[in-house]
Amino acid sequence: MDPGAGTNGTDVTEFILLGLVETDKLQSVVFVLFLFAYLVTIWGNLSILAAILVEPKLHTPMYFFLGNLSALDVGCITVTVPAMLGRLLSHKRTISYDACLSQLFFFHLLAGMDCFLLTAMAYDRFLAICQPLTYSTRMSQMVQWILVAASWACAFTNALTHTIALTTLNFCGPNEVNHFYCDLPQLFQLSCSSIQLNEWLLFAVGFLMAGTPVVLIITSYIHVAAAVLRIRSVEGRKKALSTCGSHLTVVCLFYGTGIFNYMRLGSEEASDKDKGVGVFNTVINPMLNPLIYSLRNPDVQGALWRVLVGRRLLT
Repeated sequence: MDPGAGTNGTDVTEFILLGLVETDKLQSVVFVLFLFAYLVTIWGNLSILAAILVEPKLHTPMYFFLGNLSALDVGCITVTVPAMLGRLLSHKRTISYDACLSQLFFFHLLAGMDCFLLTAMAYDRFLAICQPLTYSTRMSQMVQWILVAASWACAFTNALTHTIALTTLNFCGPNEVNHFYCDLPQLFQLSCSSIQLNEWLLFAVGFLMAGTPVVLIITSYIHVAAAVLRIRSVEGRKKALSTCGSHLTVVCLFYGTGIFNYMRLGSEEASDKDKGVGVFNTVINPMLNPLIYSLRNPDVQGALWRVLVGRRLLT
C-alpha cells in the first residue's frame, strides 16, 4: 500500500487481491483450469453468435436475445478472468484503486444487463406461447431493440450508482481483498467509514434488480405453463418445454448465485463461500450457458454444425 492519497481522498491507492489459493502449486492448477474455462467460454459463446448470424432459421426474437446473452457472457468473464490470469503469471496480486473501480463498474454493468435480458427472454416466450397470433407484431424488431436499449440503460444506471457510492467511502488500510476480483461485499469490509448507507443501497437496488425481474419471469411462466397444459400435441408440449426449460435453468443458476452473494446485510467477513459464488458468477455460468441452450435444441445444433464443419447438418 502506497502512502500517497488515492483518488477518493484516502490513503489506499491499490488493493491486494488474495485470490483463490495461496500455494504456488495450487496457483498453477488454478491458472490451467481458469485458462481452459476462459477459452471454452469464449469459443462456446462466439460459436453460438456465429450460428445465429449465419443460420436464417435462427433470425427470430428468441435467438436475437440469446445472441445478446452470449455477447454478455463473453464480456462478463473477460472483465475478471484475464486480469486474474495475468496476476498469477506475474505473481503480483495488486490492483490499483482506479482499476478496481473500473472492474467493479463493468462487472455490475454486464451482470445487471443479464438480469433484464433474461426477463426480456421470458417475455418473449410468454408472447410466443400464450399469444402466438399477435407475436410477430408485439415482438417486432423495434420492440426487440427497445427492450435491449432499456436494459442497457437500467444496467448502466445500477453500475454507476454503486461505483459512485463506493467512492464516498474512505479506505485507509488494510487493503487486502479476500477475493480474486473487486466486488462490493469484499470492499465494504475494508472501509474505514460507515458502510451502512452503501449496504442498504446495495440491498434496495439489488431487490429491484433481482426481485422485479424474478416476479416478472415467474408471472410469465405461470401463464406459459397454463398454455402448455392446453396444448394437445405431445410434440408441441415437448418443443415448448424444451425452449422454456433451457431459459429457466439459466435463470435459476444466475439468480440463485446472485441473490446469495448480494442480498446479505451485515456480513462480518468475506468467506471462501463468497469466492465459490464468484467463480459461479464469473466463470461457470457463462461457460454453461452455450451448452444449456444447444444441448436440447436441434436448430442450434444444426447451425453450429454448419459453422464448425462448413456444411449443413442433414435432416
